[in-house]
Amino acid sequence: MAGGLLLSTAVAVLLTASTPAHNPSTGFVDPPPDRIVIKVATVNGSGCPQGTTAVAVSEDNTAFTVTYSDYLAQAGGASDPTASRKNCQLSLIVHVPQGFTYAIASADYRGFAALQPGATGTQRASYYFQGSPNTEYRTHPFAGPYDDNWQATDTTDWAQLVYAPCGVQRNFNINTELRVGVGTSSPGKVSFMTMDSTDGDISTTYHMAWKECPGS
Repeated sequence: MAGGLLLSTAVAVLLTASTPAHNPSTGFVDPPPDRIVIKVATVNGSGCPQGTTAVAVSEDNTAFTVTYSDYLAQAGGASDPTASRKNCQLSLIVHVPQGFTYAIASADYRGFAALQPGATGTQRASYYFQGSPNTEYRTHPFAGPYDDNWQATDTTDWAQLVYAPCGVQRNFNINTELRVGVGTSSPGKVSFMTMDSTDGDISTTYHMAWKECPGS
């Protein structure tokens, strides 16, 4: 999809907690007591056509969910060669309470795959803040025969988290990819991998870590 999709409606949730606190077991600061607002600035890619992606924030401000309804890669049979790789890049505007910053501690991906014997599938994601030279990549391979739901989780040790810079607005970018290869399977048979479910939607959840900014 050329250009981007601007979603005019922001999803905002008010947290009822009273005071943020440090959790010594994880090194994380508890979510701030104010609200966060996450808006989709742009969404681009063959895996997320216009109107097929939505973002929501959890009630406790510790996660947000991206929902896809038309994210499918396939290969073999009469499949278009360009259908073997689908991707989606989300650029998110995250407004956080003053004095706090955040990082993505983990991400959970789910979907369905039907891979013929000898076929391969790959789920890949990268994460980076606008203007930052640091990009984190995670890749999860799948091999046929496979005919079931799939799940992949990207995790980062809390000491290695990359936080958004304090005091400036930087969009958070997530680039996801599904790739399917025929491999040694029969070229006449179709293999596919989706980031959706039988009802047409699947939720990809990103878990957030919080930190108080210096001087706050």
